[in-house]
Amino acid sequence: MKPSRRAFCATALSSVLLAARPADKPRRAAKQQPANKPSAGKLIARTFNSGFALAHDTYNGMGTGSDGRIYYVLSSESHEVGAKMYVYDPATDKISYCGDLTEACGEKDLKTIVQGKSHVNFVEADGKLYFATHVGYYSIIDGMEKIGIPPAGFKSYPGGHFLAYDMKSGKYEDLGLAPNGEGILSMTMDTRRGRLFGLTWPTGLFIYTDLDSGKKVKNLGPTSRLGENGKGDEYRTICRSLVVDPRDGACYFTIGDGDILRYRREKDAVEKVEGDDLRKDYFGLYDPTSPGHMGYNWRQTFWHPTENVVYGVHGNSGYLFRFDPRAVRVEVLERITSLPSKRSGMFDQFSYGYLGFALGPDHATIHYLTGGPVYIDGKRVTGKAKTAMGESKGMENLHLVTYHIPTETYRDHGPIFYENGDRPAYVNSIAIGKDGSVYTLARITEGGKTRTDLLCLKGPFFS
Repeated sequence: MKPSRRAFCATALSSVLLAARPADKPRRAAKQQPANKPSAGKLIARTFNSGFALAHDTYNGMGTGSDGRIYYVLSSESHEVGAKMYVYDPATDKISYCGDLTEACGEKDLKTIVQGKSHVNFVEADGKLYFATHVGYYSIIDGMEKIGIPPAGFKSYPGGHFLAYDMKSGKYEDLGLAPNGEGILSMTMDTRRGRLFGLTWPTGLFIYTDLDSGKKVKNLGPTSRLGENGKGDEYRTICRSLVVDPRDGACYFTIGDGDILRYRREKDAVEKVEGDDLRKDYFGLYDPTSPGHMGYNWRQTFWHPTENVVYGVHGNSGYLFRFDPRAVRVEVLERITSLPSKRSGMFDQFSYGYLGFALGPDHATIHYLTGGPVYIDGKRVTGKAKTAMGESKGMENLHLVTYHIPTETYRDHGPIFYENGDRPAYVNSIAIGKDGSVYTLARITEGGKTRTDLLCLKGPFFS
């Protein structure tokens, strides 16, 4: 399939265009809630039941379409039951089933380990959603997650696929398979030029495919030593967020050492960006050879189309920053963790940080779903001191934080609970509805059984 001659009309579904701000207009002083006041009262989330009892933790895997509907993928840990895609329509208040990702990849009857996840945000272009699949079935070896060893009667995981989903017809299109049986952990798209980029797991190969390539996937090789498949000095946590500069088609990402890497289309190669990096004192001190954290990687990013910069968040420290690829400058802006986290002075419980970072339809407000410490009898509840995996070290609250870019206004809207008083857990996704409501995917326990499913905070939450 060839890309349209005209530029693709596209949006990364986890974000929307920001309002323009003249480059020479001075920024206002940052506005924060006074330190002597508690965060806003608690928020109550509405929960949904999509009908998938096996649904497990989802990372990214959702977005808002131009049709106003909320698309999302529910993951699976099973070796034989794959991830499933759904869509919620706020106008009708109904959920519809879109399909099984293993079937979408043409692997329904192959008896291979199934496509258990989509670990990436949707990107929309010309009425289609572009995304990728990932493995969800693991074996724990030396305390680390590895691609699952096939049970008797099953074959190895075949690798992740680049996919397209037509929002009108409901049909899927397979756009190519990742090499070496690896999943696709991170993905973005140069919608103007019709090219999809990805990083694989566990090795961290940089790959891409074009819409007119006939499913041919090009592999430019490893980017982070041996990635999460390495040991000792060969271990590096793989970046979870790729971002494209639409002006020249360059694709940016990071490595655990803090270097910013760039794919250059004219060279068809990945190179290190010289001039600045993410090794910032404010972010903390990390050993990139040690698992259980993201190191100096950015956690989540988006492209600002009028300022022509990248906005991102560093996972463990929760610092918001802006990266200008032409000036090659990283500017640290604000710590956007919850107010209780700021006061505790400690990192949050989720060891990799949080992926729920997106822009609202006001074109100016960043929405961030982040952790907050839980206090019982006045004492902060602590968890594991260390972990070798990306997991929550202990119990935490979920907070919604917003940051208004034009006025640099930070606000913690408070902790989030379900109507029954339970806390949402393992939240690493976000979609902002056209009315400003916030959607995410979290663990929900009903009738003694726990699943991951859709929940909604009625908005808007503009600063």
